[in-house]
Amino acid sequence: MDVYETLTFRERAEWNHYLGRGIVLGLDPSGKYAVSAYFIMGRSENSRNRVFEKNFDSLVIKPFDESKVEDPSLIIYYPLRSVGTNLIVTNGDQTDTILYEIDEGPDFFERALRTREFEPDGPNWTPRISGLMNLKSGDYKMSILKSADPSGTKCNRFFYEYSGLPGLGHFIHTYVNDGEPLPTFVGEPERVIIPSDIDEFIEEIWDSLNDENRISLYVRYTEMRTGEYEDRLINRHEL
Repeated sequence: MDVYETLTFRERAEWNHYLGRGIVLGLDPSGKYAVSAYFIMGRSENSRNRVFEKNFDSLVIKPFDESKVEDPSLIIYYPLRSVGTNLIVTNGDQTDTILYEIDEGPDFFERALRTREFEPDGPNWTPRISGLMNLKSGDYKMSILKSADPSGTKCNRFFYEYSGLPGLGHFIHTYVNDGEPLPTFVGEPERVIIPSDIDEFIEEIWDSLNDENRISLYVRYTEMRTGEYEDRLINRHEL
């Protein structure tokens, strides 16, 4: 096995019927841009009834049709918040848990996530995936909080820390593939190639996601020298 094997996002994803929710963090090939991407997929009507919406420098998930909302607790949240030189990306309300710890020292990311567990949606016990990008250095962290057993009695917490390398990113997602119950992601975040062009990257990601289950996608390229960024957003309900 080649531990340095790096594939395109398409090669990682297009064969997979159901990735769930996913985060990509990394640097563009020039090493000048910090790159982040977040997507959601859904199988139920409740999960599919969502759109991404920009809120200043943050991203929020809202219902597309409020009359159809069944349970908002696990589907409505801020998946991305930008504070100073920190960009937080997660698949749940742990975004705000991390944000509240941001002034508590260099280990605030780990400290915050040690207070959280996987989602209480048995029998799937959807893992909580999180990322933290340093927008000055290009270094980043990722984490996954998973059930330790099929009954959801305990939580295992995994943390990964990466030095930013030009053209390289890491991809973590909630599920291995479709199933009943849904099989949880296993192993380390996957190495992916980051293109230089934001439009190329968002098109690659969107086209690689199963067209029946893809819901929304957001990609941001932040110039580390200035902090200015370009972003792109796709909602299936608005196509």
